[in-house]
Amino acid sequence: MTAKLLSGRAIAETVREELRKMAAAYQERHGRAAGLAVVTIGTRPASDVYVRQLLREAERVGVRGDLVALPDDIDDEGLRAGLKALNADDSVQGVLAQAPLPPHLDARVVAEVMSPRKDIDGISLRSAGNLFLRYPSFVPATCAAVVELLDRYEIPLAGQRVTIVGASNTVGKPLAFMLLSRDATVTVCHIHTRSVSQWTRQSDIVIVAAGKANLLTADMVRTGATVVDVGINVVAEGGIVGDVAFAEVADVAGAITPVPGGVGPLTPLMALRQLLQADTLWSLDS
Repeated sequence: MTAKLLSGRAIAETVREELRKMAAAYQERHGRAAGLAVVTIGTRPASDVYVRQLLREAERVGVRGDLVALPDDIDDEGLRAGLKALNADDSVQGVLAQAPLPPHLDARVVAEVMSPRKDIDGISLRSAGNLFLRYPSFVPATCAAVVELLDRYEIPLAGQRVTIVGASNTVGKPLAFMLLSRDATVTVCHIHTRSVSQWTRQSDIVIVAAGKANLLTADMVRTGATVVDVGINVVAEGGIVGDVAFAEVADVAGAITPVPGGVGPLTPLMALRQLLQADTLWSLDS
């Protein structure tokens, strides 16, 4: 391996300590701890791992974390009512509705009903619109973790050619707008993109968030490029791998994130940071 390792785990405690100070300052201003509500629907093993991690991190930094477990058979109106109740709860400063929703529910309910003031994962219509227009906004925590990792390791973005492989609403598309706002030149590849390697080989930074194990191989990466792997895939023989063929790409790239231990450890911390910024990030009329 010749690439520099971009370890989120290595910098997580530094970020955690910053959040502890923010949480203490919040409590001093308001006379109570900041409150987080994590909404889950039914049981989803992969999602539940992240929820446990998020609530554990909340406790570590001094944020009150509450699990709001809704039944698997709840309908759109029930979900709408639950979110409206949290919007109206003054003890809750941030709400995160864990995705993906069960297939019988309309994801637009969350986007439309979630209060922009409490939308710490950047999925409301107001947050998405503000991000597009380069106004202050909450953003998806995974995207914030990618940018945080690059910033902490002093990898420049302005003027850099960046290719994102994956165009989801939760990572690929919002991350593209975040990087554009940092003056990167961004290409987004998706399932219908012909010759993805044509774009990745031209790039200074390649970010892969496609949900396919070992999708990015060494021949798709320019020598010395930075590679960020957002993928989490459970393999048949056990264990977790990313979307990048790590061992071979690490011999070509200049810097690379591991899976696990790269973007993942920072993701819940970014959600909590946005929660602690909720009362100062921006001023809203509603």
